[in-house]
Amino acid sequence: MNEGNALLKSSTSSRQVEQLDEIVIGKDVLELVSSAMYVDPLTIFREYVQNAADAIDEARTAGLYAKGESGLIEIGIDTAQRKVTIRDNGTGVPWKDFGRRLTALGASAKRGGTARGFRGVGRLAGLGYAQKLVFRSRTEQDDLVSELSWDCRLLRSSLRSAETNGGLEDLIRQVATLSRVAPDGYPDRFFEVELDGVVRFRSDTLMSPKAIGEYLAQVAPVPFAPDFEFTASISEAVEPAVKLDTLELKISGLEEPVYRPHRKGFSDEKRTGRFEDIEVFTIPDVDGEPAAVGWILHHEYDGAIPVGTGFKGLRLRVGNVQIGGNALLEELFTESRFNSWSIGEVHILDRRVVPNARRDDFEQNAHYSNLLNQLAPIARAISKRCRTSSKQRQLLRDFQLQEQGIKERLQILQQGGIRREARKVQTAQIDSSLQKMDRLANSHDLEAEKERLVGRISKLRQRVQDTAVASASSPLELLPPHKRAMYGQMIDLIYDCSVNRIAAKSLVDRILEKIVEEKSAAAKLPKKQNGFKKASATRAKPRNSGRKSRLR
Repeated sequence: MNEGNALLKSSTSSRQVEQLDEIVIGKDVLELVSSAMYVDPLTIFREYVQNAADAIDEARTAGLYAKGESGLIEIGIDTAQRKVTIRDNGTGVPWKDFGRRLTALGASAKRGGTARGFRGVGRLAGLGYAQKLVFRSRTEQDDLVSELSWDCRLLRSSLRSAETNGGLEDLIRQVATLSRVAPDGYPDRFFEVELDGVVRFRSDTLMSPKAIGEYLAQVAPVPFAPDFEFTASISEAVEPAVKLDTLELKISGLEEPVYRPHRKGFSDEKRTGRFEDIEVFTIPDVDGEPAAVGWILHHEYDGAIPVGTGFKGLRLRVGNVQIGGNALLEELFTESRFNSWSIGEVHILDRRVVPNARRDDFEQNAHYSNLLNQLAPIARAISKRCRTSSKQRQLLRDFQLQEQGIKERLQILQQGGIRREARKVQTAQIDSSLQKMDRLANSHDLEAEKERLVGRISKLRQRVQDTAVASASSPLELLPPHKRAMYGQMIDLIYDCSVNRIAAKSLVDRILEKIVEEKSAAAKLPKKQNGFKKASATRAKPRNSGRKSRLR
């Protein structure tokens, strides 16, 4: 031990600490924190709307809005010029801070506060998707409009060039221009992002008002639609911990402001669903304080929510901005597919649960793990609803199949085409199906449907009795015994060999109709033929008698 301590002391005392002379921050950092960070180009709208929402919150806190005035974000789309403008009526950025704040990377003044953005890189999201990116702003204390213009083409060219070896500061000075412009045509207080020469991507979604609106309706801090009936319940559960924003987001080309996608229900080509009730919950953090509040909209759970609704899945939000997609929590469900059957949101309150830089997931730490652990029982409860509903639907389908089979067999019996032995078989199968329906109606899983199902069984039993009492007159009785037996055997074979009883019955119907038609025709034809023969005989007789007399 003494030798070890001596060696450690000697090693420590012999170390000489040197000062780093130069730290190089390369130009490629700018690409990493801008276009390379975002997978979905529409993400740039989330970043700019999020920053606008923060500025509106600041303006509201500072009392800058007149009575009746609300926070407003306007997205203008000029397809001819391929230009997009995002403008808000928040606090704006004063000239004295404008250049420094708009060129700073990863040095946001929002960190540690309640603002939604805090890393200071989101404003650069548009660098990779336009020819020019322009920031403009003005406060009520500024006479002129502040402007910072980024030459995105020159930036991309410089990043690709092997000759440009300067640092990050040199590159920014080369591609960005700071200036002041006349205030003509601009509001007294605003902040504006302008993307000129927007690049074409996929279906040109960056220039599509519909695509932008549908995306922002899901992720942005916009209010619920006026016709969404659960707004008050959600507000009561979430506020005041989370402010459900009252800002107004307008997009040129759309008739109404952007609202959250939730409405009275949902529908697609296969089915229509309605929201039945809402469940709210609170999740504690590791200290027992509220870590998150959430809500779940319950419905029939009869399958996955259509993708086009924009609200399928249990989703996470911070500052009322969605983090990640609809599948972020699917691993918490007993079957991942059940996440797509659910509708709900979890608003995270614990500031120690931190979104990652791309905002497509969260930083992995003990507080995020606690959140997931607390959400797991909620996801399992939803899974149980889905499984129960799925089992109920399967049982109801079995009930309906048995019911349909009985109705088809009754039609066959009423048809009167099958022989006595086949009628006994059909009757026995009807009795078997009725017994299965009785068991299904009395099963525990269909307890809520029991009364209705028992009523349907009772009506079927009455139809069976009526069919048994009624003596169906078979068209085969028109045939001679040997033909009747032949046709009866053929009809039995048609039903025995056919998979589709409806198709088989249709074929037998045609056969029986043909028999009736032929017998009717045959019944009329002999009368005409007999009359013709008698008349011919009457006319022939005198001729013959006369001929005989002349021969004599």
